[in-house]
Amino acid sequence: MKVLLIDDDEKLCRLIRGYLEPMGFTVELAHSGQAGLESALQGSFDAILLDVMLPEIDGFEVLRQLRRHSQVPVLMFTARGDETDRIVGLEMGADDYLPKTFSSRELLARLRAVIRRSRMVENGTSEVVAAEGCAGKIRIADLVIDADTRSVNQGEELLALTAIEFDLLMAMVENKGRILSRDRLLDIVAGRDYTVFDRSIDVHISSLRRKLNDNPKAPRYIKTVRSAGYMFL
Repeated sequence: MKVLLIDDDEKLCRLIRGYLEPMGFTVELAHSGQAGLESALQGSFDAILLDVMLPEIDGFEVLRQLRRHSQVPVLMFTARGDETDRIVGLEMGADDYLPKTFSSRELLARLRAVIRRSRMVENGTSEVVAAEGCAGKIRIADLVIDADTRSVNQGEELLALTAIEFDLLMAMVENKGRILSRDRLLDIVAGRDYTVFDRSIDVHISSLRRKLNDNPKAPRYIKTVRSAGYMFL
């Protein structure tokens, strides 16, 4: 698996490469936003590790320009850890987010997860079932949710959900017709080794709705209950 690491901290880059390469990764390095963007657009990578604070152009601008041409998985990280940074990154299309206090094992787990989800979407490996009640699978309208493979099909299309989006969807489906507060949803996903914070729940729900083609003004699946939370219809 080939990874592009864009970070101006050369010592950290060497440490990350030294850890990932024995795990089966080839790691290419770039130490500025412009150099990283050029490498990302010219090369073929399974994932990109992208720092926010970069010389020349910052990580947000790299991500913005990259998303015009590519849906390669992007895992962002920052030393600042600001909530605003994380929200902006997620809204611009980052697949996951890590503060720079991450452990090497956490980085490896998240990196493998974003690559695995991306390959499932590319290969269409999820199976659509024809009937309700199959083991590990739930059918609601045109959705088929497979709890075993953690995949969701809408008709014949395999949806590219992040791990957090899948867990939020499952939580709401399992509580269909009941309102789940943001605090409750936060409790559900906060124990799953994600960096989750209060306002990000709204960002993830918004992204989930977009992928489900669910209009919040006339919802088919997810209803916002003002001052209360969300409910799966």
